[in-house]
Amino acid sequence: MFKKCALFAGCVALLCGVSLAARSAREGDKVPEYNPVPNWLQLPKGFKFGLVTGVATDKDDNLYIFHRGRRPVAIFDKAGKFLRSWGKDEVETAHGLRIDHEGNVWTTDLDRHQVIKHDPNGKVLLTLGKAYIAGNTPDKFDMPADVAIAANGDIYVADGYGNSRVVKFNKDGKYLKEWGKPGKGPGEFDLVHAIVLDAKGRVYVGDRDNDRIQVFDTDGQFLEQWRGNGAPYGLFLQNGQRLLVADGRGDQVRLLDLTGKVLGRFGQKGKAPGQFLMAHGICADSRGVVYVTEGDGERVQKFVAN
Repeated sequence: MFKKCALFAGCVALLCGVSLAARSAREGDKVPEYNPVPNWLQLPKGFKFGLVTGVATDKDDNLYIFHRGRRPVAIFDKAGKFLRSWGKDEVETAHGLRIDHEGNVWTTDLDRHQVIKHDPNGKVLLTLGKAYIAGNTPDKFDMPADVAIAANGDIYVADGYGNSRVVKFNKDGKYLKEWGKPGKGPGEFDLVHAIVLDAKGRVYVGDRDNDRIQVFDTDGQFLEQWRGNGAPYGLFLQNGQRLLVADGRGDQVRLLDLTGKVLGRFGQKGKAPGQFLMAHGICADSRGVVYVTEGDGERVQKFVAN
């Protein structure tokens, strides 16, 4: 499902075991330094990650990891202790995972063509899309990549691999509207891969293969676009003030303000701690700890801000 490219975007040199500095985009910017924490997860005996795509934390900073293994949703506490898993035989092709303000867990499944809302223990509460039936109608998706939930419960689906659109529903799953089509112009997409919302009603969309982030209002009106941030595989809005971008082709994390200005970056291609093999999903918990999943690396890395 993933288009791989050997292109290295960025010029940050990292050494194993050395502090990873988020490099300032201009003199005077204040951004934290990030240090990788190796060997932090306590995996159960026999547990193995597949391709790791999604990651999110709940109100207690428990970590939910979505991957293409036998136990696709794995939950760990903030110290890395394994708590539980669910989803066995229920997930076809794991991709996006988000946790809403009520603690519900939302997943996107590429080959089932569905977006599913669960309680924290995996009970299904709402399903959008028809299982194993691709389409571009209000009730069908074609390999949806990500989902975002507004404070009022509205649902925004990045219907991105087979289609090129964002689809909006109300909290009960009633279709409201959609926008987007294939292309390179404003409001057009080439793989809608990630989506997040801010408190001001702005919708940030990772237009992955156009190498840009597009910004819309909640009705789909185009506002602006940001280029020069690599391929936005993953997006996360931290504290409503900073956008974290996982660049899956450049194997970097970029930190942006909400005007699109680059505040800092870290990472490069590699297997060592602090390096990435297809950075994919990203999130930060209430303490400012950043988690990054890797597709080819088949792991989740933890970074502590200094």
